[in-house]
Amino acid sequence: MTPDRAHVLDTLAVQRDRWKRRNRFYHAALTRLYNFYIPKGQRVLEVGCSTGDLLAALDPARGVGIDVSSRAIEQARQKYGQRPTLHFLCADADADAFHLDETFDYVVLSDTIGFLGDVQQCFENLRRVMQPHSRIIINSYSFVWELPLRLAEFLHLKQKQPLQNWLANADIVNLLELAGFELVQREGFMLLPIHIPLLSSLCNGLLAKLPGLRALTLAQFVIARPRGAPAPAAAAATGYSVSIIVPARNEAGNIEAAITRTPAFGAWQEFIFVEGHSKDATWQEIQRVQQAYPATRIKIMQQDGTGKKDAVCKGFAHAAGDILMILDADLTMPPEDLPKFYRAIAENKGEFINGVRLVYPMEHEAMRLLNLFGNKFFSMAFSYLLNQPYKDTLCGTKVMWRTDWARIQAGQAYFGEFDPFGDFDMIFGAAKLLLKAAQIPIRYRARTYGTTQISRFAHGLLLLRMTWIGFLKFKWRLR
Repeated sequence: MTPDRAHVLDTLAVQRDRWKRRNRFYHAALTRLYNFYIPKGQRVLEVGCSTGDLLAALDPARGVGIDVSSRAIEQARQKYGQRPTLHFLCADADADAFHLDETFDYVVLSDTIGFLGDVQQCFENLRRVMQPHSRIIINSYSFVWELPLRLAEFLHLKQKQPLQNWLANADIVNLLELAGFELVQREGFMLLPIHIPLLSSLCNGLLAKLPGLRALTLAQFVIARPRGAPAPAAAAATGYSVSIIVPARNEAGNIEAAITRTPAFGAWQEFIFVEGHSKDATWQEIQRVQQAYPATRIKIMQQDGTGKKDAVCKGFAHAAGDILMILDADLTMPPEDLPKFYRAIAENKGEFINGVRLVYPMEHEAMRLLNLFGNKFFSMAFSYLLNQPYKDTLCGTKVMWRTDWARIQAGQAYFGEFDPFGDFDMIFGAAKLLLKAAQIPIRYRARTYGTTQISRFAHGLLLLRMTWIGFLKFKWRLR
C-alpha cells in the first residue's frame, strides 16, 4: 500500500456516509442483492469495507471488515463496535504480508477492485482464507459507465473518485483463474441508478436483465469459488457414501432392476424406495426385493402425501449417505450411468449435478416431440434466469451433498410452495446458494414397464408458472 493511496482513501472516508445517503437508491439496491446471495449467520470477510454499512447489513455470525483507510475503519468501529459479531481491521488485502488466521464462507469486494494496486495478488491472498464451499462475490463499475460517472462527479451528484482500475468482466475472470478460482456465475446490475417511479423498476427489474442490455449495466457482478485439485481416482471411487432415492408409483416391473443394474461405487450405497399410492403391486414388489437382497442396504417406506416432491423429501429425510442421488423408478435414466454423477461431485467438478437427456439420440418413443421442444424451451429460460447453463431442467436425476440439501431446505421459504415435482425447488435453491452446477449427458431410454405419469399440457402450464416465479425471484425482485 502506498502512502498516497491511504491518504486519498482517508480523505474519501470523511464524507463517505453523506454521499451514500445522497445515493441511497443505488446502495439500498446493492445491499438487497448481497442479502439475496448471502444468508444471515455466515462467516463474511469484506475487503474495502469503508465505514462498514454493507457488512453490518449482512448480519453475519462473524464479520470481518478490512480497509486500507484507517479513518474509514475508525468510523466503522464507532458505528458498529457495539456488535460483538463485527470486527474491523486496517489492512491491505493485496500486500505480500497480508494474513488472516481464519477462513470465511463469503468474501465480498464491493466497488473495491478499482482501488487495488495488485488485483491478482489480492485474489491469491484471499484464496488462502477460503474453503472449497466458500464464495467470492465481486461487484465493480462497468467501463461503459466511465464518462457518465465522471459527469456525475462534475455535477456533484456523486462523490469524486481518484483514477481507478477499469477491469472488464473477462479481465476479472482471468485474474480469478490465475489465482486458483473458477467462475460460478456473473450478472449485470442496474441501468438507472436514480429513483424515478415506475421507470426505475422497468429499467432495473426488466431491461437490465435482458441479453445484450446486461452488458450496459452500471455494475457487473462476478461470483467464483476456489478451484480445488480433483480428488485422486481411488479416493473418489471409495471416499463417500451414497443414498439413492427411488420414488416409485405404479412401477412394479422396474423395482428389482433398480438394484441389479446399479453398479457399486462410493464407500457404500443405500437404496431408499418411497412408494406413492400405486394402483399396481409396486409396494409388494418393494417389500419382496428388500427381502431378496439382504446384503444390500435397502430402506422402504410409503408416502404420506402425494407427488414426486413429497416422495423425494421423505427419502432425503431418511438418507444417511454423504451424497444424495435421485433415480426415477421408470429407469429411463439408466442406473448404469450413476457412477458418472458420483465422480463429478466426488472430484469437485460441481456441487449440483444435473442429468441431461437432450444430447444423445433417444430411443424410439423415449420422449415425444412436444415434450422435447418444451424441455429445450425451459432449458434456455432457466439458463437465462439462473446465470448458469441448464440444458435439461426436467431430467429426474439430480445429485447433491446432503449438507447442501439441508441448506436448500433452510432457504425454501424465499420461494414458497409451488413445485409438486421438486426439481425446481432444488434448481432454484442451488442457484440461490451459488452452488456450481454440472451437466451430465445421459442416454434416455424408452420405458420397459408402465406408462408415463406426465400430463404434457397441465404440467407444461405449471412449468410456465415456475418460469414466471423464477423471473420474479431471481430478476425482478433484485431491481
